[in-house]
Amino acid sequence: MWRDYNEDWQNDIDWSEYWLEDEFWQEKEEEIIVKDSNWKILQAWDTVVAIKDIKVKWSKDIKRWDKFAKIRLTDDPELIESWKMVLRTEFFKKI
Repeated sequence: MWRDYNEDWQNDIDWSEYWLEDEFWQEKEEEIIVKDSNWKILQAWDTVVAIKDIKVKWSKDIKRWDKFAKIRLTDDPELIESWKMVLRTEFFKKI
């Protein structure tokens, strides 16, 4: 009798519904908020300008008010990409 009850119990419930709806198994992506030196939120493809002169090793130095257009966001909220350079957000502001 126990065996019959157990088999019926397993067959009555469709476990696929519970498996897919369980929040533990579904990965949720956390949205990373990237902010510039003035605490404005940056988004992909924004334009930023340098707020001070920055010396760059093996490349031309960045001067104050140099523009960087079409930036890309990275996984790190303190870094952005423009062309082949990775820039720290603390030295740039959104325009």
